[in-house]
Amino acid sequence: MWMMLKTFATFEQCTVWEDEIGKNPWLAKEQLVVKPDQLIKRRGKLGLVGVNKTAAEVRKWLAEHMGKEQQVGEALGKLRHFIVEPFVKHEPNEEMYLCIQSGRRSDTILFHHQGGVDVGDVDALAVRLEVPVDTFPTGEDVETVLLKNVKSSSNKRILTTFILALYRVYVDLYFTYMEINPIVITNERIYLLDLAAKLDQTADFICAKNWGDITFPPPFGRDAYPEEAHIADLDAKSGASLKLTILNKSGRIWTMVAGGGASVVYTDTICELGGAAELANYGEYSGAPTESQTADYAKTIFSLMCREKHPDGKVLIIGGGIANFTNVADTFRGIITAIETYKDALIQYNVTIFVRRGGPNYQEGLRQIREIGHRLRIPMYVFGPEANMTSIVGLALGQSPIPKEHQLDYAPKQLPKPKSTPKPQLDLPEFSHKFLDLVCVQSPTRADLGQAVGSTKPLFNDRTKAIIWGMQNRAIQGMLDFDYICRRAEPSVVAIVYPFTADHKQKYYFGNKEVFIPVFSDMDVAMRKHQEATVLVNFASLRSAYDSTMQAMQHPQINTVVIIAEGIPENMTRKIIKLADARAVNIIGPATVGGIKPGCFKIGNTAGMIDNIIDSKLYRPGSVAYVSRSGGMSNELNNIISKEADGVCEGVAIGGDRYPGTTFIDHLMRFEADPNVKMLVLLGEVGGVEEYHVCRAMRDGLIKKPVVAWCIGTCSDMFSSEVQFGHAGSLAGTAVEKAVAKNAGLKAYGATVPNSFDGLGAAVRQVYEKLVKDGRIIVKEEMEPPKVPMDYDWARKLGLIRKPAAFISTICDERGQELSYCGVPISQVLERQLGVGGTISLLWFQRELPDWACKFFELVLIVTADHGPAVSGAHNCMVTARAGKDLISSVVSGLLTIIFCKIVCEHRPPMIKLTKLLPYALVLDDASSPKVGGDRFGGALDRAAADFCAAYDKGQHPQEFVNEKRAKGELIMGIGHRVKSINNPDSRVKELKAYVQSRWPTWPVTRYALDVEAITTRKKPNLILNVDGIVAAAMVDLLRHCQLFTQEEGNMYIEMGTINALFVLGRTIGLVGHYLDQKRMKQPLYRHPWDDITYMSPLN
Repeated sequence: MWMMLKTFATFEQCTVWEDEIGKNPWLAKEQLVVKPDQLIKRRGKLGLVGVNKTAAEVRKWLAEHMGKEQQVGEALGKLRHFIVEPFVKHEPNEEMYLCIQSGRRSDTILFHHQGGVDVGDVDALAVRLEVPVDTFPTGEDVETVLLKNVKSSSNKRILTTFILALYRVYVDLYFTYMEINPIVITNERIYLLDLAAKLDQTADFICAKNWGDITFPPPFGRDAYPEEAHIADLDAKSGASLKLTILNKSGRIWTMVAGGGASVVYTDTICELGGAAELANYGEYSGAPTESQTADYAKTIFSLMCREKHPDGKVLIIGGGIANFTNVADTFRGIITAIETYKDALIQYNVTIFVRRGGPNYQEGLRQIREIGHRLRIPMYVFGPEANMTSIVGLALGQSPIPKEHQLDYAPKQLPKPKSTPKPQLDLPEFSHKFLDLVCVQSPTRADLGQAVGSTKPLFNDRTKAIIWGMQNRAIQGMLDFDYICRRAEPSVVAIVYPFTADHKQKYYFGNKEVFIPVFSDMDVAMRKHQEATVLVNFASLRSAYDSTMQAMQHPQINTVVIIAEGIPENMTRKIIKLADARAVNIIGPATVGGIKPGCFKIGNTAGMIDNIIDSKLYRPGSVAYVSRSGGMSNELNNIISKEADGVCEGVAIGGDRYPGTTFIDHLMRFEADPNVKMLVLLGEVGGVEEYHVCRAMRDGLIKKPVVAWCIGTCSDMFSSEVQFGHAGSLAGTAVEKAVAKNAGLKAYGATVPNSFDGLGAAVRQVYEKLVKDGRIIVKEEMEPPKVPMDYDWARKLGLIRKPAAFISTICDERGQELSYCGVPISQVLERQLGVGGTISLLWFQRELPDWACKFFELVLIVTADHGPAVSGAHNCMVTARAGKDLISSVVSGLLTIIFCKIVCEHRPPMIKLTKLLPYALVLDDASSPKVGGDRFGGALDRAAADFCAAYDKGQHPQEFVNEKRAKGELIMGIGHRVKSINNPDSRVKELKAYVQSRWPTWPVTRYALDVEAITTRKKPNLILNVDGIVAAAMVDLLRHCQLFTQEEGNMYIEMGTINALFVLGRTIGLVGHYLDQKRMKQPLYRHPWDDITYMSPLN
């Protein structure tokens, strides 16, 4: 038998000892173990574990350590969270070590029969069992390989069962690392005395239910901030990538950088120029966040900046590379919104802002942000892609003066430098051949494993055809525009797969020509009908990218799959790699923008808009091929290589995830075999060991072409606590994975490695000029690319064209990030609880009316919502519902009764007499017989308002008004009721009348209508002011006499039918109710009874 020990209690500063004893009585009865639970490694060696203690001793131990500052490596933090658990009595020789860790192609289970604090170098001592991805070890594997040094057969049996079950949990719950030290077997029970594990956070959408309520705490030495949680929540709800880590809340240097790779480059540069100690945050915003998301992100940064003053003021670096698809103007509008919100605080805290950005619509974005700086007189220095990406860092840190053309009369010409701090001393490994081979064995390539290697031929040419998964119209049109500017004979996209629609054709442009690309709901059908397609560009979301990629690789025609999605769980990516290895398929991604073959083919949004493609000369091939992890930085490389050399021959961004589908060496070996490529550029990154395969290839003569290389992430050694950079793979697990070590290794084996990213362009130029001088590159004459017509929508966004609008709307705007009613964002409508009345005031009257007016609208809707099933509108609605029609048809039939009655009455013969009394419009002639003379159902409000207005405006006495109507034989609209009378008043009218008399500043027309009522009720008691009459008169007073509208506006609203609109809106509520009532009761088709019809022959 075996079991896992789960009993423990947690203690924090606010924990009351007695309360915890009450909840966990075992605390007072057993010997205990106490230790901090704050992601601290090697707690035992640090003296942070109290073993075999009584409750009193544990309490004393907690008192001594709670809140104490503790140094752990370079990190300094406070001990705040502890766990206490029962002490398991055992002998030291019973302690064992167990670890499971994930790799690119397999999981490794490590076991050592001796464990505990003094286990030593387990990497060297432990026995290893490699478990290939998507397989499961057998009991025999575990027993004979891992447990060969365990003497006890009983313990071996228990451990075998436990390890197999543990590995199942490890896989099913998407762990990426788990270490148990020590693990103990006592009395045939297994105990986990200490455990550290890491979950793949991207698997939340799969494992959330099984994980339960789990939090991912920050590393020791760095506190968790609510602002970080807010941005994490914003990121989770967004299709963009939004990250924020607060390093030093009192820091002077703040960043807001677009792009995962760019954010690392900027941080590297800040640290290189001496700003590490004053760097306040690390973060990124990328993936085309919306204007409101960018505003939210910027406001969060500003709120943190403007809390503590700094004697030298503060700087904010708004940086980024050249965007591939993000509309720079849109995101900058979000930043501008935040600047306007915090303008006073930014000035008060002496904040200077530096901006550098490029990409789609960057000119407009830079113009707008430059203008806001001048208008608010906030020191703001704005640069575009003509400036080196990180040049603004030197300006911000005072390492160089502000250029003369950018100097401001209200800001200094040079900022203060940060206080110098010593750089950490790094122990770099000695790069011997043996060491290099040992590192490469940790992450073997396809060739190392004896697997089929993808073709060394170019992946793409000018005849490459692709299928796109996902309705990505902008990306597809961008690919076709690139095809056209490269003078391809036909488009590169042959089909689209989109499971959420029926098969159809989608229109795009190839130059000026319209082309139709078929859309299929089934990928297998698309593949079968387009055998010429060899590339799948997969825009599926992180939840469906795995399935669609695995499906695509079942088709032998596909040799390359590009996975755009970021955040695919690592275990899924490893399964993709396993199948790709077996089928010799090249995977680019996940978490990539793709790649480009100038003059031939581009993937999705790679390289951005046509203007950037032309500026970077990507419409024709150059001599330089590059491979990068970062998609955003690939566009920056396009820019650098076009300026410092003759341009790009091919470029690939392999993706920022921990396990990219193909690695640096895969592509560099292709480039080596391509005679058109003369030099190679590698942009590596902290984390992983893939760069060392490049070192080995250069050492072994497999790569002979000159290589220019730089690994970003050199700043990682400057931080006391662990920082997860923008890419999932940018995290060094060991010293050999650090960027500094990689740069040293690449340099040692012959690559040209600059001192920083700033020097990358100069390094490219140096190697390029040598190749030109040696005659290995022949400089070609530039050719003019074809002109690509600009899309109407984009031209309109750039302000290049104008056209008259077909409609004008002044009440509602849905174009921004948030719907607004007459300029009021919908969030404010809800937060301020404006209600239905407030909404009516905004949408109908284009202003916020006072509460008493809005409340009146709501009262009118309540009293007019329904008047029973007998009235014609409700009756017609019910009949239509019973005929099996839908809600809209039924409600419309009722509403049309209102309109029809109004039309009939307005076009009636001069004098029609009926014998039946009309409910809403009555007048008595001398014979006391009622006459039809006005609007019937639903039309009486407007006529009542017009009649009362006209009489009041003429100064006509109420008696004269009644006499005039009688003489003309016309009805007095708003007077009369079938049932109610002066002796049995209508409660609805009573409530509305009381409300008007108590709330209206003045109500002369309502008073006039009541005077008319006093006259008519003397004739007959049921000739009272009805609901139509009180609503009409009160609305006239609101529109004309309460100083909310001008006289002209008030008359206009009356004439337009605004008053009757309230009746229509209110009655719609009742009609919906009648429809639902009939459906709920499943009423059959209605047939009118024949005995209620008088049948007459025309002859009679």
